[in-house]
Amino acid sequence: MLQSFFIFLALGVLLALGLVSSTANYAVNWAWFATLILLLALVAFWRRFDRSRVETRELALISVLAALAAAFRLPFAALVNVQPTTFLVLISGYVFGLEPGFAVGAAAALVSNFFLGQGPWTPWQMLAWGLGGAAAGLWGRYQAGFPPAAFAAAAGLWGFLYGWIMNLWHWAGFIYPLTWKTFLATYMLSLPFDAMHAVGNVVFALVFGPSFYRILARFRDKSIIYYRDGEKRDSSSGRYP
Repeated sequence: MLQSFFIFLALGVLLALGLVSSTANYAVNWAWFATLILLLALVAFWRRFDRSRVETRELALISVLAALAAAFRLPFAALVNVQPTTFLVLISGYVFGLEPGFAVGAAAALVSNFFLGQGPWTPWQMLAWGLGGAAAGLWGRYQAGFPPAAFAAAAGLWGFLYGWIMNLWHWAGFIYPLTWKTFLATYMLSLPFDAMHAVGNVVFALVFGPSFYRILARFRDKSIIYYRDGEKRDSSSGRYP
């Protein structure tokens, strides 16, 4: 509880400093400011996830999925915005749930950037992929089975949403002045790259989606976890049988 208090206190201080700085006579680097807030938010999530009732085998599975998502990003680094990482994050979240989906996406960005380059963009990639896994997990909670066409469409949509989240970092960090005109121009110029990401996601989802779902769902269905209080639930999905 005390650690959470200090995290939210730091967030409040940063927000206050941003409001004060915006009225001062010097420029504010909003990209770095937003990145600091985002980092604290990610730390808060990881603290919450670490304190949740996560079994060792569930944590091991999340680690393996994150490592796969990170590893499969590396061979596609030369292709602009085309990689299977987004698909792997989405299918992981769809099968195993909201929090594991976010964890897989955030960890995949962090780990892969040790090879591709760390920087202030890393927390934004962690957020973008993490939110994708979380959104897929929320959808999978209420969706029976695996609809290939709908999942492929959702993967394509997240190709654009991922790009739009990353555009916020680019716009705040490299564009001046920060106006609605430059904001819209930044998003319009990114459309071809976002479209390539979306098309790649759709192809990966259509080709590999059903087989990956069967493999992961089979593991999930065999991983009923019993807790000390006698409750049991489907591994990572949050749904009680």
